Amino acid sequence: MEMDSGNYGCSHYRRRCKIRAPCCDEIFDCRHCHNDSKNSLEVDPLNRHDIPRHDIKRIVCSLCNTEQDVQQTCIQCGICMGKYFCSKCNFFDDDVSKNQYHCDKCGICRTGGKENFFHCDRCGCCYSNLMKESHICIERAMHHNCPVCLEYIFDTTKNITVLPCGHTMHLECVMQMERHFQYSCTVCSKSYCDMSRVWGKLDEEVASTPMPEMYQYKMKHLRLTSI
Repeated sequence: MEMDSGNYGCSHYRRRCKIRAPCCDEIFDCRHCHNDSKNSLEVDPLNRHDIPRHDIKRIVCSLCNTEQDVQQTCIQCGICMGKYFCSKCNFFDDDVSKNQYHCDKCGICRTGGKENFFHCDRCGCCYSNLMKESHICIERAMHHNCPVCLEYIFDTTKNITVLPCGHTMHLECVMQMERHFQYSCTVCSKSYCDMSRVWGKLDEEVASTPMPEMYQYKMKHLRLTSI
């Protein structure tokens, strides 16, 4: 059974069910709707929290409002909650163009097609097959907050980019840095693009700037000591 047009789901996912949060026993369209609500500035800091996605046990059909255990098909009206369904993540999505797949090692569902990614055990996350022979391994590379916006990267819904140094950031955060002429990793300070022309230009400017006469013959002597 199908539901008419696209008047279902939320801004995060197209789906035909809602979830009952096991942490606060309230009903939300999805885990992101829950997290946005429970972590807003209006909420007491002591009560802010994220939903434990794997602990979700109950859902509510968007068509007949029947509350039931997590499953792909409604026990009352027979509607399909989502064309993509993962019983491990308790996740539903009707937009299968994302090519969702579940990675057992990551422990979550990802997008892009399983055949296009590999899981790096040391980094603890999935990477594009295009990086299989060239990526730099960093222990738990994505299990941290983005150094720019401070959002947790591992399960973010935003696009992620892997810098040549191996550190990871949101792509939009890197683009924002570039708009402010920042071209180095905020974690290790290594340049993530070819800066040779920039350094050459700086060398030319330094070479073309004469040293003030009062400093031309000054020398600084350093005394080395041991402790």
